[in-house]
Amino acid sequence: MGFRKKSKSPPVLSHEFVIQNHADMVSCVAMIVLLGLMFEVTAKFAIMFITVQYNVTQSLDTEDKPESVNYYKYGPKDIATVFFYLLIAIILHALIQEYILDKINRRLHLSKTKHSKFNESGQLATFYLCSFVWGCSILTNEEFVTNPTFLWEGYPHIHMAFQVKFFYICQIAYWFHALPELYFQKVRKEDIPRQLYYICLYIFHITGAYVLNLHRLGLVLLVPHYLVELLFHASRLFYFSDENKQKGFTLWALLFVITRLLTLTVSVLTFGFGLSRTDNQGFSLAEGNFNVLTVRMTCLSAICLTQAWMMWKFINFQLKKWREQSQIQAIKKKAVSPKSRPSKKDSRGESCLKYGIHKVERFHDPRNPK
Repeated sequence: MGFRKKSKSPPVLSHEFVIQNHADMVSCVAMIVLLGLMFEVTAKFAIMFITVQYNVTQSLDTEDKPESVNYYKYGPKDIATVFFYLLIAIILHALIQEYILDKINRRLHLSKTKHSKFNESGQLATFYLCSFVWGCSILTNEEFVTNPTFLWEGYPHIHMAFQVKFFYICQIAYWFHALPELYFQKVRKEDIPRQLYYICLYIFHITGAYVLNLHRLGLVLLVPHYLVELLFHASRLFYFSDENKQKGFTLWALLFVITRLLTLTVSVLTFGFGLSRTDNQGFSLAEGNFNVLTVRMTCLSAICLTQAWMMWKFINFQLKKWREQSQIQAIKKKAVSPKSRPSKKDSRGESCLKYGIHKVERFHDPRNPK
């Protein structure tokens, strides 16, 4: 892990050396890109990595005077921007791990399994919190609350505000950065498939919404989903600190089901009724129009299958948890249950036996004068 002081440094360019110093190495690459802004020859290439590209200026006619507004589209240069902010995500990941999570782990003294899950939840909870607040601030400027038809009216939505495009750039960069972090964080082999599943699903859905000009729908679906995931990982962090704190999981389970139903409802409303009834039907890469039946059904099927898979995992998790709790309660009842009382005959026999033993002991006691 980067930013750590090690007593013994491993061989240069070995696996352990890369893992321990990956944040420092990535920081050097980011600094090289930033230094490129200082020279005129390299500035036009360096700025492509740092700033948001493809800005478009539109004039709005108002009563007083015309105003110009800057919007943004997507293009191949966004790959360079995603790469740069992927480097920033790796650096921030290492900072959170080094200065927050590792210090808490030393106090809790967790096992290896809980230690790995605690780090995962700590990183994801931080990301979900920032993304949820950022997404809510963007949606407050939109008309979805008062007019849900903005999800499909005027499609294709090729123009994005700066905050919307930068939000998607950071989202894609973060989930791509999670792939090399599986190596940098030494994730256990049995945990890699589970993490790969949800990382790839995030990349697929967020990139799909960005490329297909469905960024409005993507924002509306991501914000409540991030709230539910934030609650789950925050509850897991509290559970690792104190196993008696499990009330957060109950609220998470309720909101999880509601969010799945909300996602399906909004998706069916958008693809099944909204986009299918708009006037601008057709497929055009130049115009960014993907409003055809094949694309709509593919997107809707992908969302429905993902929600069904998540519900299946959720049901299995709840059943497993219920079985474990029932077994624990059964063991506690056996331990707490009172012992069976002896019958009257057994009690009389036991009293007679004790009396007889007492008489025999008195008879054989040499100190007894009788």
